[in-house]
Amino acid sequence: MFGSRNDVPLDKDASSRFLPWLIAVMVYLATMSLIVALTMNKLANRWDQGLSNSLTIQVPAGQSPAERLAIEKKTVLLLQEFKKIPDVKKAEMLTDGELNKLLEPWLGKDVVLHDLPIPLLISIELSQSSARTLDAINALTAQNLPTASIDDHQRWLGNLLGLAKIIGTVSLLVVLLVGGAAALMVILVTRMGLAIHRQVVELFHLMGAQDAYIANRFQLHALKLSMAGGFAGLLLAGLTIAAFSTLLGQANSALLPSFTLTATEWGLLLLIPVGASLVAMITARLTVLRSLALMP
Repeated sequence: MFGSRNDVPLDKDASSRFLPWLIAVMVYLATMSLIVALTMNKLANRWDQGLSNSLTIQVPAGQSPAERLAIEKKTVLLLQEFKKIPDVKKAEMLTDGELNKLLEPWLGKDVVLHDLPIPLLISIELSQSSARTLDAINALTAQNLPTASIDDHQRWLGNLLGLAKIIGTVSLLVVLLVGGAAALMVILVTRMGLAIHRQVVELFHLMGAQDAYIANRFQLHALKLSMAGGFAGLLLAGLTIAAFSTLLGQANSALLPSFTLTATEWGLLLLIPVGASLVAMITARLTVLRSLALMP
């Protein structure tokens, strides 16, 4: 009774044509949404780890070379004072090469910094951020370089982290909504199959076939079609990721996210078509059992 033969000719009805395509689209959308969520989570962690315990001090370099040289000397002395603060892990002035690298996404390569009014930048890394440490840095800066401004990144970092979390949450909600939409489609397609083969199903029912046997025919049919469509959708999503990774690699900008996925993340993506197939199978079974229970 549970052999490989299909007593209900489901392969010839409309569900065989539409369900794989519908599942492929749903899996593609769910996969891309999950990738967005993973990417935004990576960006948030990178921003948080890279900037949560760091400060940037901008020092106006002056208009003439002599003024710039004098300010550079004061900056070097100020760096020595910063290093005496217990929680300061590293304090250094960015070189022209490092400034070029920072400005490259906007101004391109080989920028002549001395021809531009670029301020001197001091990068400070803290072992831990505390109010006392920040007060000490502010006091030394105000005393030695009154025109300098301090940016602790907290304001815009908090906004970026909030935005990244919102986008990640919305992406996960899209995955759940796509799963719900896929279940609804399976219900509709299964009912369509029941309507098309109603006479065959009623005949089996009258001959004494158990509801579980008839449900198995439909659930295995839904599983087979969903697996085919699900892995097709995953393959299309993989090609899309590869295309985006190639384009981002050519752009070579630190401002853009990376779509490089780890083996664990690829395994998580592989669960999407498997999960979609299981949802389709269970949904088809429950739909058939419910419909058969209403038959005389």
